[in-house]
Amino acid sequence: MARDRRPWGRDPDRRRQKTSVLVALVLASLTLITLDSRTSSPVDPARRAVGEVFGPIEVATASAIRPFTAVPDWFRSHDAMQQDLLDLQAENSDLRSQLATDDYNRNRLQEYDGLTAAARSIGYSLVPARVVGLGPSQSFSSTVTIDAGSDAGIHPDLTVVNNDGLVGRVLRVTRTTATVLLVVDPDSVVGGRVGRSMDVGFVHGRGVLGSDGRLDLELVDDSAVPSKGDTVVTWGSEASGPYVSGVPIGRITSVYTSVRDSAQRAVVDPYADLGALDLVGVVVPSGTDSDRAVIEADGGLR
Repeated sequence: MARDRRPWGRDPDRRRQKTSVLVALVLASLTLITLDSRTSSPVDPARRAVGEVFGPIEVATASAIRPFTAVPDWFRSHDAMQQDLLDLQAENSDLRSQLATDDYNRNRLQEYDGLTAAARSIGYSLVPARVVGLGPSQSFSSTVTIDAGSDAGIHPDLTVVNNDGLVGRVLRVTRTTATVLLVVDPDSVVGGRVGRSMDVGFVHGRGVLGSDGRLDLELVDDSAVPSKGDTVVTWGSEASGPYVSGVPIGRITSVYTSVRDSAQRAVVDPYADLGALDLVGVVVPSGTDSDRAVIEADGGLR
């Protein structure tokens, strides 16, 4: 028998067989594509079956991975929220601080304007100062400490006022502070004049601060009778020390007769609230050298 020597790849029957298979596969693919594009496809049951198997796995995998993929965004949003919270807290704190100090700053401004008006009214220059301390209770004296001393041109026996009236006199000084003896101190004696009658006398302190703080006026003329409601001002001292003249002291609230010497006395309610002092002014001669601005008698600053 003769042996067939034709190469295998060139066998016509096998080539036809391969072509037929390829055509069948192409036709099957086209059929599946056509069927899958329809609303109801024969492959839907198979697709649903695959989805039911792999769908939960995909959801679980995505849920497990999401926290890790969201970490950078979480940190960015958390930092932004934290900064917003800090900004709001700072703004809230500023608003609370402004609200808490609003009345205080308003009062200080009013006191400074009043001190400027006082300088014009009494006609003297003033060194402004703040009350920074009260005298020790064990000293049995009514004093305050102010934040101005010799560097500000202050020395003992100068008159101290505020925007309401007489406060007291300078008792002693350091370079940066001064001690002021208040007009209500029991050792305080101020020459006073009744504004309407011009009768003169001496005003003594009772040693009581606050709303109950009162002064006693003893007139030089025993026959003079002061009237309730009269204003009492400083009489003035030689060389304007320790008290200059014309500073309001207070208002007469009652008049009584002294049993001891049958003289007329008066109770004076001081104009200055000596239990709530803040800004005061020390009367100084014009042209005094000071380490701070001086309120001149015309209300200007030097």
